[in-house]
Amino acid sequence: MSQPPPRRIETISSAAMTLEVLPELGASVLNLRAASGRPVLRPVAVEDVQTSSQCASFVLLPYSNRIRDARFTFEGQAVQLQPNTRDGLAQHGDVRNRPWTVLRASDSHLICTFDSRDFADMNWPWAFTAQVEYRLHGLHLDTTVTLTNADLRDMPAGMGLHPYFERLQDGTDPTLTFDAPLTYDTDGRSLALGGAREVRPQEDYRTPTRTGTRQIDRTFTAWDGIVRLDWSAEGRPARAVVQTADNVYSHLVVFTAPDGSLALEPVSHATDAFNLAAQGVAGVDLRVLTPGQSLAGTARVTLEGQW
Repeated sequence: MSQPPPRRIETISSAAMTLEVLPELGASVLNLRAASGRPVLRPVAVEDVQTSSQCASFVLLPYSNRIRDARFTFEGQAVQLQPNTRDGLAQHGDVRNRPWTVLRASDSHLICTFDSRDFADMNWPWAFTAQVEYRLHGLHLDTTVTLTNADLRDMPAGMGLHPYFERLQDGTDPTLTFDAPLTYDTDGRSLALGGAREVRPQEDYRTPTRTGTRQIDRTFTAWDGIVRLDWSAEGRPARAVVQTADNVYSHLVVFTAPDGSLALEPVSHATDAFNLAAQGVAGVDLRVLTPGQSLAGTARVTLEGQW
């Protein structure tokens, strides 16, 4: 049996970091490492990758996270998608496992584009285009995502990023810090049951907290756009990573992955925002794009200390 051809890897670098991207698999991030070789996102071997879920980070478009039973109502019309999870949900959009086109590539800058009209089997009834731009400069990685309605009708829309951070550094668990005073109650499929409520003490990360053995799968809102992982402690080198995000990313999903990494996902709306918005639930931040209108935002990863 013949082996599949090797995946194309686009690599960009700065003095501080190296980024590897798989254009043919959703323009997903394969690896992000400091110049020393230390992983910033979880380390991934390309030969182990079959889907974007096995990558270090991937793009969520034209919506993020889960849609209950893969259906919702928009402008009075029922929309039925194809479920793509074992429990009958539509999850994470429909661009992350599809090929993107490299528009521009240089030593420290990569732009990839996507057009849903190039695919006859898109799991989304509206036409759209997208762009992801990766730029390394100084101690920063900037990821800019743009989603554009290419249809003749209004389109409900959302977006997000799904980075898995390498949590343990030299065997040390970091403190996690972010300011988000609201969260959602969820059911057994991690679907929001209604509007956001105030966080309880064990859900409050405004004070630096070690994740330890906590199992977290929670969406927060009223987020100020900053999340920090800090491994600094007495007797160890100061080291931290900070992720900041534009205001369009009003929600933050925190997920402790089975492999020990920590997903810190800037997203533009609540889980199942399409159905919650149709029910009149406020604050879920579902966007509606008119024909030709775009939704865009940048998230930045910054290294601090000795990497």
